[in-house]
Order: sequence, then C-alpha cells, then structure tokens
Amino acid sequence: MITIYHNPACGTSRNTLALIRNSGAEPRIIEYLKTPPTKAELVVLLRLMGMRPRELLREKGTPYHELGLDDPRWSDDEILDAMVAHPILINRPIVVTPLGVKLCRPSEVVLDLLIERQRGAFTKEDGEQVIDEFGNRVAAEENGGKDAGHTKTPGG
Repeated sequence: MITIYHNPACGTSRNTLALIRNSGAEPRIIEYLKTPPTKAELVVLLRLMGMRPRELLREKGTPYHELGLDDPRWSDDEILDAMVAHPILINRPIVVTPLGVKLCRPSEVVLDLLIERQRGAFTKEDGEQVIDEFGNRVAAEENGGKDAGHTKTPGG
C-alpha cells in the first residue's frame, strides 16, 4: 500500500501522485491540509525519514516568518506543535511505501520508493521529461542537464 500526504495545489505533489499512478498503483491520498497528521503521526514519519522537524518545515507560502520559526530557540517539540496548528508548514509531498518513507522533492524521488516500474512516458507539468516511452528514467544529459538520478538502462 502506498500513501501520499498530498496538497493538490502543489505542482510537485501533483507530479509525485502522477508518477505513482504511472506505475499502475492507486495510492491512499491524504490531503493533509484537510486531514492533518497528528503530532504522533508526524513523529513517526520524521523518524522513518531520518529527519528532524526543522528539516520538514516549509517556508514559502506559510506563516513560517510570522511565527518566527527561523529562530533556533524553537525546540523540535515546539516546531511539531506549530506544524499541527498550521499544517501548511509541513513540506510535501511525503510518500509512504513498503520500500520506505521520503519527502519527495523533487517529485522523481518517489521513483526510489515504487516497487512497480513506470508503465510509459512521463513529463512533469513544467515540461521536463523524466520517464521515456519505455518507462525508463531520462538520463541527465537528455534532461537539460538536470540529474534524473539514474542512467538510461532497461528497467530504469
């Protein structure tokens, strides 16, 4: 089972969801702004990702600066409380699969978490092709110099 903590207003989140679906999977979608994770759930997700709360904070489009979260005096526990009170502070998308849990920024990070290979070509909303017609990751030199994470080999 695959779970994505998703924000449909976020392009990276939409691309990540589309890559999951391009593998043939239909994930459980948690729109975390409507159904925020509890503090305990956040603690588990962070532990599984090997991250500290501050590393999961999102600044852009959030009350990060208004709350003064850039001040290092905030403890992990206080940052978690802020995330629970203001779920928009949680960076996204977070994907949970049997292979692990990751913050999928950029969206191609999700490819490392999927058991099934991509079923066909995939181009992100910004026009960047990341999967070719054979379901393989597009190599960095073919991708405008962006690192796609793998070389072009059968099976990706």
